[in-house]
Amino acid sequence: MQPCDNHLQDKAESGCLADDPQLAVWAFEAWRHASGGRLGLTRVKDEQKAQIRLYWAGLKQGLYGEARPITVDGKRGAEVYVRPAEATGDPLLRATVVYLTCLHETGHALGLPHTSNFDDIMYSFQFGGDIAEYFGRYRRKLRGRQDIRWNYGLSESDQRSLQEALK
Repeated sequence: MQPCDNHLQDKAESGCLADDPQLAVWAFEAWRHASGGRLGLTRVKDEQKAQIRLYWAGLKQGLYGEARPITVDGKRGAEVYVRPAEATGDPLLRATVVYLTCLHETGHALGLPHTSNFDDIMYSFQFGGDIAEYFGRYRRKLRGRQDIRWNYGLSESDQRSLQEALK
């Protein structure tokens, strides 16, 4: 995972805030927890050896995020691009959008497809649905930013899908 000042020419272009990388770490931890210990996530010093690489995308690069498949030493991996949400009057809502985007895109990196279940983190808005409510229902669970770390945002279906992907 990259700090805010990753590969972008214009460091301010991403809209990344200094504490956004922590949200990405919490997303990785949520998947590790959901795996029941079967998933090991370790930072590596050499970016080229990382099977999952998270980058902060520019404000003009897509709506929320994207996962692009890569192969690392013969194994499936992904480059994950997260476009941090623009500032709102509610910093916790902004953190919600960034966290859930990290969670969704890293789910793709782990091999999970989109679903049509509005309760899933892997839900795709191509099926319709109320975007504001999708993020708002998670936001309502939080009293402070630290609550994100313990409110994983994964449905039972997401967890079952992960278990299947890890077989």
